[in-house]
Amino acid sequence: MIKTIIFDFGNVFIDLDLEEALQYALKTFKIESISDEMIAFNSLYEQGLVSTDEFLEFYTENFPKLSKEELIKVWNYMLKDFPEHRLAFLKELKASSKYKLILLSNTNELHINWIKQHVLFYNDFKNCFDAFYLSHEIHLVKPNKNIFEYVLNENRLKGNECLFIDDNKDNISTAESLAIKTWHINPKTEDVAHLFNIKNHLFD
Repeated sequence: MIKTIIFDFGNVFIDLDLEEALQYALKTFKIESISDEMIAFNSLYEQGLVSTDEFLEFYTENFPKLSKEELIKVWNYMLKDFPEHRLAFLKELKASSKYKLILLSNTNELHINWIKQHVLFYNDFKNCFDAFYLSHEIHLVKPNKNIFEYVLNENRLKGNECLFIDDNKDNISTAESLAIKTWHINPKTEDVAHLFNIKNHLFD
């Protein structure tokens, strides 16, 4: 029986456009591909292992013609809409008191600051959760197994009593290795607000 639902954030609640963001970055940086060094530094930032100032300094050194404001725009370009009906779904779920609700997201300070500024109901959203884990705050990232073990241990959960919802296949695979039930959501065709229509069999 599912007692806890663990949600990803991006492409579950807030829409992302990763491809458009990549193309915008390549055009702005005037490069053909994202370098291994950039990918590695981005990962360090997402884990909170470098500060926002250090992160921006890295990009300023590599792309000195761009201002910090332009760099922040590139970084946040993937963030799109947060449809309010998903908040309504979450509030109903919270009010039912049937499940422990946890957010588990790979995110960083610049992204969360943008969300706080542009998603006016962010505090209402956050308050729906019993636990709220952002990778840069706990210094762990998906799809590594240790971040899932951390959540299970911190909340004294059994894997087979949890449902994990994420759009990333690697994250889903790691969760399944810990006996966690999963929904590999397709953000183009599925909506988290339809959870009990699409995955009703998991709650029997």
